[in-house]
Amino acid sequence: MIYFFDGAMGTMLQSGGLKPGACPEEMNVIAPDVVKDIHLQYLAAGSTIIETNTFGASRLKLDHYGFEDRVQEFNAAAVHIAKSAIAESGKTARVAGSMGPTGRFIEPLGDLGFEEAYDSFHEQATALADAGADMLIIETCIDIQEMRAALLAAKDATNLPVVCQLSYSEDGRTVTGTDPQSAAVILDGLGADIIGVNCSLGPKELIPVVCTLAANCRAPISVQPNAGMPFLKDGKTCFPMGPEEFGTYGPKLLAAGATYLGGCCGTTPAHIRELVKNVTGLPEPKRDTSRRMLKLASRSRTVTIDRDLPPRLIGERINPTGRKKLAAEIKEGSLLSVKKEAVNQVKAGANLLDVNMGVGGIDQAAAMERAVREIAQITDAPLVIDTSDARALEAGLRAYPGRALINSVSAEDNRIQEFLPLAKKYGAAILCLPIREEGVPKTAEARFEAVQYILEHAKQYGLTEGDFLLDGLVMTVSADKNACREVLGTLRLYREHLGYPSTMGLSNISFGLPNRPLINSTFFAMCLAGGLDAPIMNPYDEKMQDALMAANALLGTDPNGIEFSKNAANLAVPKKAAVAKVTDLPVMEAIKQAVIDGEKDEVAGLVERALKEGHDSNEITEKSLTAAMNDIGVDFGAGRVFLPQVLLSAETMRTAFDKLKELIPAAATADKGTVVIATVKGDVHDLGKNITGALLANSGFKLVDLGKDVPSEDIVRAAIENDADIVGLCALMTTTMVQIDKVIKELHEAGCRAKVKVMVGGAAVTQDYADAAGADAYASDGVKAVKIAKAMVGKE
Repeated sequence: MIYFFDGAMGTMLQSGGLKPGACPEEMNVIAPDVVKDIHLQYLAAGSTIIETNTFGASRLKLDHYGFEDRVQEFNAAAVHIAKSAIAESGKTARVAGSMGPTGRFIEPLGDLGFEEAYDSFHEQATALADAGADMLIIETCIDIQEMRAALLAAKDATNLPVVCQLSYSEDGRTVTGTDPQSAAVILDGLGADIIGVNCSLGPKELIPVVCTLAANCRAPISVQPNAGMPFLKDGKTCFPMGPEEFGTYGPKLLAAGATYLGGCCGTTPAHIRELVKNVTGLPEPKRDTSRRMLKLASRSRTVTIDRDLPPRLIGERINPTGRKKLAAEIKEGSLLSVKKEAVNQVKAGANLLDVNMGVGGIDQAAAMERAVREIAQITDAPLVIDTSDARALEAGLRAYPGRALINSVSAEDNRIQEFLPLAKKYGAAILCLPIREEGVPKTAEARFEAVQYILEHAKQYGLTEGDFLLDGLVMTVSADKNACREVLGTLRLYREHLGYPSTMGLSNISFGLPNRPLINSTFFAMCLAGGLDAPIMNPYDEKMQDALMAANALLGTDPNGIEFSKNAANLAVPKKAAVAKVTDLPVMEAIKQAVIDGEKDEVAGLVERALKEGHDSNEITEKSLTAAMNDIGVDFGAGRVFLPQVLLSAETMRTAFDKLKELIPAAATADKGTVVIATVKGDVHDLGKNITGALLANSGFKLVDLGKDVPSEDIVRAAIENDADIVGLCALMTTTMVQIDKVIKELHEAGCRAKVKVMVGGAAVTQDYADAAGADAYASDGVKAVKIAKAMVGKE
């Protein structure tokens, strides 16, 4: 079946009397006929799913208007209006309860706790379900962690189908760096009933997004594009794409894989009518979901493990077992070594990271939650949650903004009963470890039977293809002469009869023997030939890395040995040094690298060391701190790093600045200039403004943040009172862009424009609009805003 959503709500509410800056959701109780008439227009146009006017009807959003205690009232009224409209129209349609983002980032990117976000979404989902909504739609999210909080809350609160729609930028990623493939993998695992995209861009730009979503999940795909990117004409916000042109993209979006189609900003009942006309009668897209590969995802990257792909390396170093120093640090509450290991293992070639907080005498759940949250911010490698404690497992899975692997689920009843429900709830894959109640099976056949037992129960809990990684279970050959043979036999049985990818920890094979590196690397090569897909190993081990590289060439996963031939270790050129620790570098390089890697705990000590070695504050600032952020800016623009890493690097730079000021109060680390920043009147969205403000403050500017929904006269007054060098104006809504013109005009009238530069930005703002409004600059993101601001005050 093909289904049709409606289109834009906000602009039509304004046509119906909604005042700028007023609460759209209040219209459900003060002007229900206006809302109902909008629904009727969309129903007449052919919509078969009507969204409630509740996009901002969560406690966290209504708080801005002082309506935080009216969540149930606004949501119930909205559902009633939609149902009444459907009944009056005589059409067959469903009501989708709309749930929009909170407008804040979840920790560590922002100040919103995950549980606070979860509670807000849970309250709204409950209100919508109790009022009789047929489904829920979580839409326009730009952060996968917020989407996870909303989806988990919706699933816990109701049994209704849930649609999850993220919004993507022109680079094909959300603001916080999530690509469509990773979004599909994460949300499909979590049990989203429909996965899609809305707002973002026009229909043409969303075709590849829809294709990627459809190729990476089993759920149906939805799409609600804008009517192109807005522009200003005669003081009014306009959209370039008319109904007829918009409708022509319906068949293309359908062919890309979407079976739920509708519109977002700038679309009207006429747009939906053309969409329905162009799609009706066309066949549904055919999607091949017959074979699902195991896919794990971080916030910004997906790693696929499969027999037809090169082996994926799981780094084993974040594990305190047998490592006294690491265990002591974890017990003391320090994650310095944990974070260093995470960064360095990825640099050394690890594709995934095993995370174990198994230290006695600590709250392992709290330690796991903190470790997962911090590692996820500094690296894009998907995580493997390694624990035997169900509380620690849930804490790690709940905190992780991705799809993790659970290490491990054995064939023991208590492990099955505790871990499998968590795997299903949080969308995780499981590492199946063939250990039974009575102990370790010695033969390949017994291990195969144990894994079958795990798989049988896992499928009863709802896990399926693409959720399993099978452990070969390595024992030591010095205690059992058949240990290697049985592992190879186990891998063969897995490959021949089950087809799921396999893993194992390798080093146990050589315990008690001399020349362990030789035994390990030889055993590794044998296992790779036998079907090992995801070795758990030390990525710093050069012999193991050499064995992996050679095996890939010999087994065809590196076709014709091309990558093998490129590697310097195999050529007559000097071999690259192993991954260097930050502290091993010359101090100025070390400071720069610490900022790039986001090592806040390290950078203050390095700054102190640099001063003792005779480097002055200007040299440290320009050659290390500014140089690091310049490199980060280049990588951000090229899509090599994303917002979480940028924010962490900026925080690290601020830590360095603060240390300089502490040690040399008169040092040349004074503020670069004063920036007054605000979201304009009528606009209650401030995520972009907050990001930009944080980056400016951490880059040495004095920041005066006026918040959101700020009248023009307040902005002008603040610019005068603070002797501002720059005024930054943000507008995320197409209907509030005109306020930028008003502020610039009033700055002129106040005589400020000779000194004050104006920089503008926001989702709806473009370079053309900035030029037409008379702004000095347009910044498409926070990183560019910092660069522009430095140029404006003559610091770059």
